[in-house]
Amino acid sequence: MKQLSNRFLLLCLAILAMTPAIAQVSVHLGATTALNATFVLDKGLSEDPRYNSSYTYKWSPVGFNFGIDLGRKFGLSLESIMAKQGQIYKMIDAAEKIKGERRIDMSYLQLPLLMKFMSGGSGGARANFNLGPQISLLTDAVESVKAQAGTFTIPQDVDFASIQQEFPSAVNNGDGTYTLPNDVPSRDILTKKANDFKNQEFAIAAAFGLDIDLSKHLFLTTQVRANYSLTDMRNGDVIDKLKSGDGGSIFGQRANLLVGVQLGLHYMLGKTRSFKTKED
Repeated sequence: MKQLSNRFLLLCLAILAMTPAIAQVSVHLGATTALNATFVLDKGLSEDPRYNSSYTYKWSPVGFNFGIDLGRKFGLSLESIMAKQGQIYKMIDAAEKIKGERRIDMSYLQLPLLMKFMSGGSGGARANFNLGPQISLLTDAVESVKAQAGTFTIPQDVDFASIQQEFPSAVNNGDGTYTLPNDVPSRDILTKKANDFKNQEFAIAAAFGLDIDLSKHLFLTTQVRANYSLTDMRNGDVIDKLKSGDGGSIFGQRANLLVGVQLGLHYMLGKTRSFKTKED
């Protein structure tokens, strides 16, 4: 993964270094902010009768953009975005009442390199579609669980010993359920500090939106964005433990999914992107 991230950054630098030599190049710098719905897609947790996923919203307070337009219809952009991702799973007892939660919280520095396909034209607003690879550098991560006393369903094909690893006080009732005699306070299951998560994640990023001129050199971007990770967020040792049943959790391949709305303010250096209403 380290080699992959190094190659990705070298590719970004090589492309951006070559583009100034191309005719009709326009360069712009920008700052962005976004609100995202984030999901941790885990088949094991989704099939576990103890857990129900809930909508989780995260704020990406700041991001920076360096873009190059190679004419009116195509461009490239390299972004740096501080983003939070994760999911909250509500813990459900055998009577289907909420009795706790499993929380996954992660912070990333996201570095997408996007190809930008623009509608062209000379109007003050232009549609665009963006697509490209993304490297996400993990800055912090915690997976925690807490539960109230109660009776819970034992998931099918799950050894009770693995449940006891997660909840040592659990008592097997012998009827497909187990009891937690006391409340279980929030405790960390996986952390970045313990090296349970990968430090880099590879994803595909995409966006669709509008560029709207505000002045001769200033324009606003509005986008619907999404990115999907192609690698499991946890490291190999954790995955091996989960596969062997020694991890106190159901194993499922995990993927990060983010869907959100981003706003950006950009300054065009030298030339302008408006070809009709404003002079160069």
